[in-house]
Amino acid sequence: MKKLMKMIAATAVMFVAVSLAAKADSWTGWISDSGCGAKGANAGHKACALKCVKGGAKYVFVNSATKAVVPIHNQDAVKEDNVGMEVTVTGSLTDDKEIHVDSIAPAREK
Repeated sequence: MKKLMKMIAATAVMFVAVSLAAKADSWTGWISDSGCGAKGANAGHKACALKCVKGGAKYVFVNSATKAVVPIHNQDAVKEDNVGMEVTVTGSLTDDKEIHVDSIAPAREK
């Protein structure tokens, strides 16, 4: 009986740990390039950002509220359509303080 209780407790702890680790956050902002950072947080910067990324720069996320520039961990999650408009990024922060993107969608109008 003790063994069964320990096994149930261990399973419960693992379930909680996995649930917490899988928690996604979301942020509203702009996709820019690592060369321009926050200066690229506008619709007019789309062509420049795409050109810079093709030239070797990386996509970054610029938070609309704080203007913080955060590297994007999985660059392949960003599509050209995501650049040049305010977006909502859903994902999680990595240990390296990068955003691992789960999804990117147009931001809702305020």
